[in-house]
Amino acid sequence: MRQARAGEFDEFVAARWSALLHLARLLTGGDRHRAEDLVQESLVKLWFVWPKVAEEAPEAYVRTVMVRAAARSARRRWWGERPVEQLPETPVTGDVSATVAERSRLEAALALLPARQRAAVVLRYYQDLSERQVADTLGCPVGTARSHTARGVARLRQLLADATEPVG
Repeated sequence: MRQARAGEFDEFVAARWSALLHLARLLTGGDRHRAEDLVQESLVKLWFVWPKVAEEAPEAYVRTVMVRAAARSARRRWWGERPVEQLPETPVTGDVSATVAERSRLEAALALLPARQRAAVVLRYYQDLSERQVADTLGCPVGTARSHTARGVARLRQLLADATEPVG
């Protein structure tokens, strides 16, 4: 790849890293380490096709790669021991606001959705994509994407309905 194209790629990564990482965390059910791996894997794939997609829609390309990789990963996910950022014995200190608590409940509920439903809900409502864009990203017809989204939202409502019980 020419030096100018490599510079453009570096600028894209620097500008979009945070947003891509946040999307990946939502797609992986809040697992920061898997999310970082997902973003890196997607950016490696983008690097190889950068000259072709740089002028068109690099973010759409990387988003599609991330959604498909997250779905593949969820199908073969190992449910054994998983590393965590903080040990459970560590007490939580400081003032925890209701907003943070609600966000945590929502992320936990998202993590319980099947991968395709989670991806559809995140793309539709967090990324604010149209139904057509969600369908294109998921690689399915618009009706299927709409169905995944509706079922995902219905399940989220069900999981979040009882405010007194923690999700998960």
